[in-house]
Amino acid sequence: MSPIQVPWLTAIILLPLMASIAIPFIPDKEGKTVRWYGLGVALADFALMIYAFWHNYDFQNSSFQLVEKYSWVPQLGLNWSVAVDGLSMPLVLLTGLINTLAVFAAWKVTNKPRLFYGLMLVMYSAQLGVFVAQDLLLFFLMWEIELVPVYLLISIWGGQNRRYAATKFILYTAAASIFILVAGFAMAFSGDTVSFDMATLGMKNYSQALELLVYAGFLIAFGVKLPIFPLHTWLPDAHGEASAPGSMILAGVLLKMGGYALIRFNIEMLPNAHVIFAPVLAILGVVNIVYGACCAFAQTNLKRRLAYSSIAHMGFVLIGIASYTEIGISGAVLQMISHGLIAASLFFLSGVTYERTHTLMMDKMGGMGKVMPRTFALFTAGSMASLALPGMSGFVGELMVFLGIASSDVYSSSFKVVVVLLSAVGVILTPIYLLSMLRQVFYGKQTEELHLDNFIPDVKPRELFITACLLVPIIGIGLYPKLITQTYDVKTVEVAAHARQVLPVVAHQQPSNLYSRLFKAPTLAASQVESLVNITE
Repeated sequence: MSPIQVPWLTAIILLPLMASIAIPFIPDKEGKTVRWYGLGVALADFALMIYAFWHNYDFQNSSFQLVEKYSWVPQLGLNWSVAVDGLSMPLVLLTGLINTLAVFAAWKVTNKPRLFYGLMLVMYSAQLGVFVAQDLLLFFLMWEIELVPVYLLISIWGGQNRRYAATKFILYTAAASIFILVAGFAMAFSGDTVSFDMATLGMKNYSQALELLVYAGFLIAFGVKLPIFPLHTWLPDAHGEASAPGSMILAGVLLKMGGYALIRFNIEMLPNAHVIFAPVLAILGVVNIVYGACCAFAQTNLKRRLAYSSIAHMGFVLIGIASYTEIGISGAVLQMISHGLIAASLFFLSGVTYERTHTLMMDKMGGMGKVMPRTFALFTAGSMASLALPGMSGFVGELMVFLGIASSDVYSSSFKVVVVLLSAVGVILTPIYLLSMLRQVFYGKQTEELHLDNFIPDVKPRELFITACLLVPIIGIGLYPKLITQTYDVKTVEVAAHARQVLPVVAHQQPSNLYSRLFKAPTLAASQVESLVNITE
């Protein structure tokens, strides 16, 4: 008798969704029972995924694990197909941690608590679905479901301009989703068979023109979410108006969905087009870093400054993806995880500061270090991690990306020098705008509007616990990176090898191309090139 196969991933995805349906029926007048219920569900789901991965996931296996596939809507070819590998598993854990802490951070929500916690759980479920979906239609469905809770969380519980920020968010992201649908259908209907299975789509042979168009469509769609310049303008507005829990999820999870999808779709499924677009990604990454850092320095709103900082840090993800090296792609994944933890801590602490001062304008703050010393210490620790202080996770991620692009044999020396030097400019600007932020908020000129002579409570035990849950892994990864890299190293090695194997073929087919002076593919013997061409055909 064969052992019973437990559908771990299905349970992990559906638990928050099913639990949200019960919220309207919970007897509760003031929202206290609902918030404990929401926190309990989030904790239970996080514990479930830790147990499932601890007992059933093999770190040394690069293939998909915990595979589950059920026919859902056969008339549409829609299957409930989910699985995890080294690329998605750590991001699933990150999603569980950030969402659980965000629910705990929303402890003081009194406006429509049932709706708030219900939306949080629905969003939690959809985010998990994005990272584990192995069917293109299922991926698109989860991607779309996640947009609605974010829109409502901003528009109902946001700041003064919340409706403008929420509308801008939904217009950008919903319009970008059209590109996912169109590009996905183009891949599904290409060839003799129609399939939405992502593994099958990755093995199809596409014409060069179709592959380039599909790659461009995915790049636009995922570039909005990452975000990539110039598709980024929704992010500062959304962060500036969202509540602290909403900003934690925006920065900690939503941006990572874009980076994950770029690796999963653009590199793994469209490697030939990636040869053409890789230099573009590297250039866009540099633009993100420098532009984001310069714009951050010009912001007087605390959360908008942190939002532009997020844009800058996502530039390193693009450079790592474009590096064609194992260490570079590994650095991109580590940068996503590291930034998720760091940004969530900083946005949470900005929410703590806002609760005390009722303002996000840094020029209206000042002198708060004397009355809120513990908050200042925690804010400083998060900022040090963000500016890549050695010993913290931000340093390791950025260093691996730099080593990846610098050691790449795919690009010309001049191109690599320009990318590294311009990226270093952004790295230099980061401490300037973060340290000036700390100085202005905590040791700047005191303003009478804050009434610092009155009692302003410092960070409380609940808030200290939430921040510690984020800072501990930040420091742990910084001191011992293998703590997290061992969970996905086997997969990133496979992704890099998969991307590199098509380089000689593309170089043979197109010896003269647009990137001939800055982009060089490794050369192989004529017999090797011919065999590779035959394999691809």
